[in-house]
Amino acid sequence: MDRLLDYTAALSLLLILLVLASVRRAHIRVEYSVSWLAGAVALLALSRAPRLLEAAARALNITYPPLALVLVTGCVFLLIFYRFSVIISRLKDDNVALAQRLAILEYRLESRDHHSE
Repeated sequence: MDRLLDYTAALSLLLILLVLASVRRAHIRVEYSVSWLAGAVALLALSRAPRLLEAAARALNITYPPLALVLVTGCVFLLIFYRFSVIISRLKDDNVALAQRLAILEYRLESRDHHSE
């Protein structure tokens, strides 16, 4: 169990550093980094606080605490992925609407040019 918790803590710290470096280099926007940082901090807290992990396991009615860590990890990142799927879908819809508006403007400009000749 200790080895799994150590790996989880190390990966959580690595994720935190990666996200912070990405924000610093402007590869990820601050508002999107918050989800990743919150997820990584939650995993770090669970991996470094055995009593908290055991309490989470009891609350989930799981007898093996590392399994609770895996379950919580999966749920946290599924929520993050869902949030980003919603954001990506909205951006795609906005891009389609913008392309349609641009096409209409181009058509109007071309129509104006043909009428003025």
